[in-house]
Amino acid sequence: MRTFLAAVAVLATMSATAHAQTYPSRPVSVIVTYPPGGPVDTVARIVTDHMRATLGQPFVIENVGGAGGSLGVGRLARAAPNGYTIGVGDIGAFVLNGAVYALPYDLLTEFEPIALLAMSPLLVLARNTMPAKDLRELTVWLKANQDKVSQGHIGSGTLSHLCGLYMQSTAGATWPFVPYRGAAAALQDLTGAQIDLICAAPGGSALPLAREGRIKAYAVMAGTRLPSAPEIPTADEAGLPGFHLSFWQAMWAPKGTPKDMIATLNAAVVAALADPAVRGKLADLGQVIPPRAEQTPDALGALRKAEADKWWPIIKAAGIKPE
Repeated sequence: MRTFLAAVAVLATMSATAHAQTYPSRPVSVIVTYPPGGPVDTVARIVTDHMRATLGQPFVIENVGGAGGSLGVGRLARAAPNGYTIGVGDIGAFVLNGAVYALPYDLLTEFEPIALLAMSPLLVLARNTMPAKDLRELTVWLKANQDKVSQGHIGSGTLSHLCGLYMQSTAGATWPFVPYRGAAAALQDLTGAQIDLICAAPGGSALPLAREGRIKAYAVMAGTRLPSAPEIPTADEAGLPGFHLSFWQAMWAPKGTPKDMIATLNAAVVAALADPAVRGKLADLGQVIPPRAEQTPDALGALRKAEADKWWPIIKAAGIKPE
């Protein structure tokens, strides 16, 4: 009997080892919670392209935008926890939406953290015909023209929305917000002067548009300048001291995804973020790569909880509702 049980244990170990060694054995679907062209989509494509080379299988991007990223997260929540559907989203989709929408899933318990991919402080951006020369002048202009100002954001309760609310509080004025399904569409309208300003991450097309002079970049919402865009002053330098807001993008799996698969995916992300070519591409987009200790699943889970504890009370107190 003991011999039989020992044999079963050995077979089980061999099976688990083979399972870990053969994963993934077919393409992996990656749900990105925003449309193509925005910072989340761009980061996802850069990282998963390296993961494809590491793991030997395609990572197929599926953009599911809308409702501040909650539609894509909902798709991930319904996916089978078999390692072949994962998701990439930002702080809005995987944390802030929990205080804005009545969701059919629990953002804090129903998704397995894989890895934090990148972080990026927001930029205050405006149409290139905006007359204000700096952030102080912009605040004055906004107050004087509040009846005709329009500010874009990528969903109720997202950081871009919270940034706009802060700017209104600073200016002592209110103006309409225009919600978009993603940053790319908002930046397109900003370039065409269909809206006046937006707070957006530097990834995607934001920095290239600013460098081309097609939009104005007034400040980076951080205490230090971006290495990739040292010409843009910090919020502290530009007149809003202490106003620091950063997007982060991370990779997740449905609840119940086997831990060996999570470990395999995490190792592939870590390898990608260590590659100088990947680091260079992300830096060019204004993204900051987290330290190695912050790239673990446990670290991402702790970040999710800390951000919820910080932002959910603020969002609920402001009465922010879906639009």
